[in-house]
Amino acid sequence: MGMLERMSTVIKSKVNKLLNRFEDPRETLDYSYEMQVESLHKVKRGVADVTTSKKRLELQKAKLEQNIQKLTEQAKEALRIGREDLAKLALERKKQLDLELESLNQQIGELRKSRISSPRSRSAYPCR
Repeated sequence: MGMLERMSTVIKSKVNKLLNRFEDPRETLDYSYEMQVESLHKVKRGVADVTTSKKRLELQKAKLEQNIQKLTEQAKEALRIGREDLAKLALERKKQLDLELESLNQQIGELRKSRISSPRSRSAYPCR
């Protein structure tokens, strides 16, 4: 096996030397630059997606909070008119919405953490 490995190394070095003759450093640099620009676009798209998701979750949160407030008022009104059964139903539904609200708050917190851990300054990606 030692002989095969040595032959393989020699062949690889010869091929590498041959390829280096044809390689243009400017083309390599341009290609690297294009890959970096593409990566930057993907990061920007990712940040935009996270921001959109956060806004959507915050809208859902506001709607849930309104529904919770409405159910609280309905429960109070049901108790006022002596309908404990309706008050109980409203409070059970409110409890479900409270759990959903807690879940949304966790998701929003995770999105905030992911946004904080992502690069913020554009100076990290200078333009050409």
